[in-house]
Amino acid sequence: MDKENIITYGTHELKLIDRKEIALTGIKKITSFDSEEFLLESNMGMILIKGSNLEIMRLDTHDGNVKIKGKINSFNYLEGKDKKTEESLLSKLFK
Repeated sequence: MDKENIITYGTHELKLIDRKEIALTGIKKITSFDSEEFLLESNMGMILIKGSNLEIMRLDTHDGNVKIKGKINSFNYLEGKDKKTEESLLSKLFK
């Protein structure tokens, strides 16, 4: 694979200003969004932003920068399911 075609997103930063604006770096993609919820994939995991009247102010897909405005009520980093835990649970059920 040619190294020139690989996009790196560098560090991940999150800046919240007065609960009215949030700026993020290190974003790989926006998985889903509407006026009340954004689901973003960052280089540090999935991020869920909840609020009201949310809209994208700036989107830079090359550098992985996103700026969202609206009333920000919460943001959470979502943890994925651990395959080992899932497998062990299934193995216990079928013993």
